Amino acid sequence: MAITFSDLHTVTGLKSLDEFLSGKSYISGDHLTKDDVKVYAAVRGTPGDQFPNASKWYSCVSSHLAKSFPGKAVGVAVACQAAPVEAAPKEVKEASPASDDDEDLDLFGDETVEEKKAAEEREASVKASSKKKESGKSSVLLDVKPWDDETDMKKLEEAVRSVEMPGLLWGASKLVAVGYGIKKLQIMMTIVDDLVSVDSLIEEHLTVEPINEHVQSCDIVAFNKI
Repeated sequence: MAITFSDLHTVTGLKSLDEFLSGKSYISGDHLTKDDVKVYAAVRGTPGDQFPNASKWYSCVSSHLAKSFPGKAVGVAVACQAAPVEAAPKEVKEASPASDDDEDLDLFGDETVEEKKAAEEREASVKASSKKKESGKSSVLLDVKPWDDETDMKKLEEAVRSVEMPGLLWGASKLVAVGYGIKKLQIMMTIVDDLVSVDSLIEEHLTVEPINEHVQSCDIVAFNKI
């Protein structure tokens, strides 16, 4: 079973390594192996005194590696541009497929799987929030006035109801006396707010030819959200 260590550049990761090495001299077995070298490469410098097991192990590996390279070192400093802490683990993991021993040791756990899941959740959230909400509806009462008392109110109502468009539904109506023998038409309609503008309905349909032969003017009496 592969041994998994993650975030060895953090206090949490070093604490996990220190606990694992309690009572052990090496990562795998009783001798130095490639596992030790891999983990050693992932640790950024000697662990502090608060990690005695990890510190002891780190020093032991360092001494073994020093024997493998007997030449005199003059000291090398490696500089890099500042980057988020997570950048280094990602680079190591992307390079890891070139190694034949990757199946034996996963230094950085399931970070990629978690990131993928988080990305999927974010994408689902964006899709949910981008869905268009259903448009609201309104109930409107109109006063439709004729030119005079000689206007045929039946034809006037037929002309009004002849106006059809998406989101418009005509409802009940009645004739209301105005005076001097003149009556006006009061008619209900239900509209989908995003599809029908009452002002445009009046100005572009109900008070233009041929309907204006019967209709003198239209007024909004009541406007209520449903």
